[in-house]
Amino acid sequence: MRESHRSLPRVALLHYTCPPVVGGVEGVLARHARLLAERGADVNVITGRGGPLGGRVRLCRIPLLDSRHRRVLAVSHELESGRVTPAFASLTARIRASLERGLAGIDVCVVHNALTLHKNLALTAALHELAARSHATRFIAWCHDLAWSNPQYRPHLHPGVPWSMLRTPIGGVTYVTVSKERQQQFSALFELPPSQIEVIPNGVEPLKFLRLTRTGRWLVTTLRLWEPQIVLLLPARITRRKHIEYALEVVSEMVRRELTVRLLVTGPPGAHDPRNHAYLDELRDLRRRLRLDAQVVFCTELSGPGGRGLTLSDRVMTDLYLLADALFLPSRQEGFGLPLLEAGLTRLPVFVSDIAPLREIGGDAIYTFGLDEPPAACARRVIHAIMGDHSYRLRRRVLASYTWEVIMRERIVPLLHQFAPAPS
Repeated sequence: MRESHRSLPRVALLHYTCPPVVGGVEGVLARHARLLAERGADVNVITGRGGPLGGRVRLCRIPLLDSRHRRVLAVSHELESGRVTPAFASLTARIRASLERGLAGIDVCVVHNALTLHKNLALTAALHELAARSHATRFIAWCHDLAWSNPQYRPHLHPGVPWSMLRTPIGGVTYVTVSKERQQQFSALFELPPSQIEVIPNGVEPLKFLRLTRTGRWLVTTLRLWEPQIVLLLPARITRRKHIEYALEVVSEMVRRELTVRLLVTGPPGAHDPRNHAYLDELRDLRRRLRLDAQVVFCTELSGPGGRGLTLSDRVMTDLYLLADALFLPSRQEGFGLPLLEAGLTRLPVFVSDIAPLREIGGDAIYTFGLDEPPAACARRVIHAIMGDHSYRLRRRVLASYTWEVIMRERIVPLLHQFAPAPS
């Protein structure tokens, strides 16, 4: 569901730098900004150095926020030796004044790292002053790193202000860490109970990471391929020797065991035998009788993006190998078995009928089943092998909990709703 811009606060995301400056925090900030803007939020990025992020994200550059600005470096050099000079107070005042202008009209400012890291302590001091007295703008401290908890940074820190601000809670500020370990470190450092510290992890965008084609993205969305527990790929034209009815019966057994499954049969009816269209009709009838309309997809039935017909090019087939959890090929006959090679390159577990050409290719690196093996027995074997595979389990864990879409919908948007102004 897309949230209305009226249901989200006006947001500023603040960090020393933003893309194209390369860094982990910079990448997270950019994804937060873009995903919030896509949901209709009014998003501003306040940064010392970086470029426009595109879309509806506005950029406010305040050069003195940059940890590498010459004035910041000069003050940092003094602080490194434990000296707090008038230059620090002057820089803090300049930054505070610039931030007051940049935050005008902002409901909530999400500060990435600057309240817990020592890279620009004048910025930290300015934020402390603003957060302690501001009523118009609320603050969220998004804590990726904690200077006082990192042995690498401890030699650069000294007793007293301003270094103590990196471990001093500010009333009214919401604190977020990116992992439970950071939450425990933060709790000990700031002497706050863990229940007062949100944990919101970083994420990944599978569609971008996998570099799927437009058609591949359409298939993910249309068939909801992230949702089933198991996605089986059967890359074959629809001919009787492919023994596709067996795959439907195996899927039926998996569903009977309360698994959510999607079987993708990629090919159209074979072009050289008109009886193959009758075979497709038989498979459709079997799908109906087994009540697998939602589980079994004959790609030849799909309309494709824009309703112009679905074309499964070689590149789109690569997408399907990347999207599937296993290759399932129950053929009665094969001259060779090219899908096994493609599955091998994409590290896909392979379940195939026990026939000589497929054994020759796969050796002991594939799972085989007899052509007369009961579908229930085959289903048990497939489930046991897939569920026992650590790579599969990690993939499903990522898709369930660590995609940016899930994190944004279930964690970040609900948090920001708390800061939305009351309707007038």
